[in-house]
Amino acid sequence: MNKYVEHKLDCSRKFLLFMAGWIALTVPSAMAQTSPQPSAFDVATIKPSNTAVGAMGLGKSSPNGISLINVTAKALISNAYGIKDDLISGGPGWVKSSEYDVEAKVLSTGGADTPRLNRNQIRPMMQALLADRFKLVVHNETKELPIYELTIAKGGPKLHEAKPGDTYSNGLKGPDGVPPAGMMMIMNGKFTGQGIALSGLVDTLSRELHRTIVDKTGLTGKYDITLQIPREEHNAPGDDPTGSASPPPDASGPTLFTIVEEELGLKLNSTKGPVKTLVIDHIERPSEN
Repeated sequence: MNKYVEHKLDCSRKFLLFMAGWIALTVPSAMAQTSPQPSAFDVATIKPSNTAVGAMGLGKSSPNGISLINVTAKALISNAYGIKDDLISGGPGWVKSSEYDVEAKVLSTGGADTPRLNRNQIRPMMQALLADRFKLVVHNETKELPIYELTIAKGGPKLHEAKPGDTYSNGLKGPDGVPPAGMMMIMNGKFTGQGIALSGLVDTLSRELHRTIVDKTGLTGKYDITLQIPREEHNAPGDDPTGSASPPPDASGPTLFTIVEEELGLKLNSTKGPVKTLVIDHIERPSEN
């Protein structure tokens, strides 16, 4: 059993971050596979959640499916389409309030051809599941919104570059107990990434600040990154994606903007730019079977 649960504050962003890391870790050798990959789950169960209010995360981990507890339809849509939940609009109120337990998998053959799914494969399968069971219909709209550009700060980057073959004996571990490169997680306000591309950090900062971030650093390596995220950033100005693009005042300590610059040698600059959003045209409550 591999179980990860976050509570009320920022739980959807924590869930999506953990899902991103977990899905990527289920198949380190997926790119080398030659067997045909499925386009939809073979079996799926969706039922109203009976777990504690305000908690969400993983149930049993599986290389050929997903097992989720206490997730909203909006969180599922966000993960399936790879878009932050605050850039999703439309739909009835229950989309972000009603919580479900979801189990879906591809049937195992018990042999070498047993499907092992990676992140890129699971997303369209989740889209198909949402269309089938939630009758979901969506479309994209591009809007001009406040964004941040991530650049290299004066003095240069302070990132620790990972080396090929690095091991993480005391690092984050995947469902199989192995601590490979490419994993990232937030726990107790601390972001940890081991051997990750900068895009993982960008996605995390974007979710924390409720604002699209465009990477302008030009950095293409893999890095070991740890970053403490101040609690006040959970209520940063990006809570309203069309609101002020200025960092919040420093009330009790350094802001995330300051921490990123001082610890990583990177800088977040406010500007505006085109942002892809997702609009829910139609959705229905799912049947359990």
